[in-house]
Amino acid sequence: MNYKAGKYDIAVIGAGHAGIEAALASARLGCRTVVFTINMDAVGNCPCNPSIGGTAKGHLVREIDALGGEMGKTADKCFLQSRMLNRGKGPAVHSLRAQIDRRKYSDVMKHKLETQENLELHQAEITDIKRTDDCYTLTTRMMAEYEVKAVIIATGTYLGGRIFVGEVSYESGPDGIFAASFLGQSLKNLGLPLRRFKTGTPARVLKSSIDFSELEEQHGDEPPIPFSYDTDDLGENKVICHISWTNEKTKEIILKNIHRSPLYGGKIEGVGPRYCPSLEDKIVRFGEKKRHQLFIEPCGENTEEMYLQGMSSSLPEEVQVKFYHTIKGLENCVIMRPAYAIEYDCVDPTEMNATLEFKKFNGLYGAGQFNGSSGYEEAAAQGLIAGINAALKIKGKEPLVLDRSTSYIGTLIDDLVTKGANEPYRMMTSRSEYRLVLRQDNADVRLTPIGRKIGLISDSRWERFNRKQELKAEELKRISKVVVPPSEKINEILVSRETTPLSTGAKLIELLRRPQIDYKALAPIDETRPNLDSNIFEQVEIEVKYAGYIEKQLKQVEQMQKLEKKRLPEDFDYRELKGLRLEAQEKLNKIRPLNIGQASRISGVSPADINVLLIWLSQRK
Repeated sequence: MNYKAGKYDIAVIGAGHAGIEAALASARLGCRTVVFTINMDAVGNCPCNPSIGGTAKGHLVREIDALGGEMGKTADKCFLQSRMLNRGKGPAVHSLRAQIDRRKYSDVMKHKLETQENLELHQAEITDIKRTDDCYTLTTRMMAEYEVKAVIIATGTYLGGRIFVGEVSYESGPDGIFAASFLGQSLKNLGLPLRRFKTGTPARVLKSSIDFSELEEQHGDEPPIPFSYDTDDLGENKVICHISWTNEKTKEIILKNIHRSPLYGGKIEGVGPRYCPSLEDKIVRFGEKKRHQLFIEPCGENTEEMYLQGMSSSLPEEVQVKFYHTIKGLENCVIMRPAYAIEYDCVDPTEMNATLEFKKFNGLYGAGQFNGSSGYEEAAAQGLIAGINAALKIKGKEPLVLDRSTSYIGTLIDDLVTKGANEPYRMMTSRSEYRLVLRQDNADVRLTPIGRKIGLISDSRWERFNRKQELKAEELKRISKVVVPPSEKINEILVSRETTPLSTGAKLIELLRRPQIDYKALAPIDETRPNLDSNIFEQVEIEVKYAGYIEKQLKQVEQMQKLEKKRLPEDFDYRELKGLRLEAQEKLNKIRPLNIGQASRISGVSPADINVLLIWLSQRK
């Protein structure tokens, strides 16, 4: 018999990366929040790679932090090794990645939930959601009923989760934890369009069984760079990662057993991630390649488990043992956890608005892998936005919608709700048309004022941010005034960098504009340089060197924002608008874009259709 367990403002289903950010944001904004997890020991779990960040993902973590989220701060507390990726390319694609202690990360996040005011953490499986006029009723497997005003679904890969290892398959969430077996049917009954996606993870092997003697070492950057703008010093890198390669023998074993892969045997129905394929998928799709790279990464300081990045598989366990043993350094490795594929239920994200609220269900939100995305960072970003918007709605305030010109978070959500996801969506720098102005170094400039306005940025953090902007402005002013006279010392620096020596005086800002020159190179002659945070120098240098390109991109942003301001009616039937093609009518009625800018990004809506909409809007006015 069901019993009444309590009333709350907001319920968050799932305590993974999306659920954590959603719950903390809503509670900090003053809403009484309850978060449910199937297993209390899985809060903040990292069931795949023991790292945070990476290409484009590092941008997301910085943006989460700039808005007042927790992922960056916690990653800094648990870091083992930090590296800045893509240093050989321009600053737009520089992305921070940190190896973390996955168990410590989980413990820190769980404790943050436990100690947060307005927040309760419960171990319970939600099996049913029912909607009434002004609230939702959630029922647990233990027959407890919770009445809430808003619900955020952040189920990760648990919803209808099924594990595949060769011919073996069974219901399960990641890491052998129970799947959410009943909620999926309840969501279907509610009217949500669910589909199946698939992802996977490599084996974990015993450190002492690896021969590191001939493996390439991968060291972290010194000094390591933190994610959070609140972190002053990370200390030193604590671990070394290693690199190895597959070979023709590895390929031979996999191809010989490819029929035993559930992916190729037809057992897996779900669509997998194109940009993070299994090893057997890589070998089949890229048959001309003789080898594939893998990274051997520690899972924590107090465990002997090592993660084999790039070696995801769903082949039988005995086949995994054989092909792992063909790889240099892994000839005698002991598998502690076999690789597996996992299939799960998720929703069509085009059913949601840019607030991540479902269009047909007032007060119901989705976040993370439930929305068809992949990755911890993508999940946390969506969870933060869903939590903020659920709280703002309950408080009767305007929602937060980040557009593509403000952030990678805005790009991520716009892609999901406008274009949908036919496979697990992964954030990449190439997805943003404004990446030169959406760098990870200036995430605070772009988003901290927004976080402050919402209420997630503390007074001390806000003061620190404003002081940083003052120091940056002063530094720009200084280098615009300081003149460097020609001398043997400066010309030696310039010639060594293969750039023209001075014959007359030049301002520091003019020298910094040269591609070959940076702040570090000018240090010996820059006698008035103040002692500032390295991030300030980084931002100043980028803005000086790329001023022309940034100005050009800002003009593109301005043009885009003009289209975003041309709002479309929410309840119009586009079948009534003559001149629109049939496909455009169908897509516009399904997506219900808020403005012309969003409409222009819908697949199936052509430039001619946009012109029809613009003419129609002008006539309506």
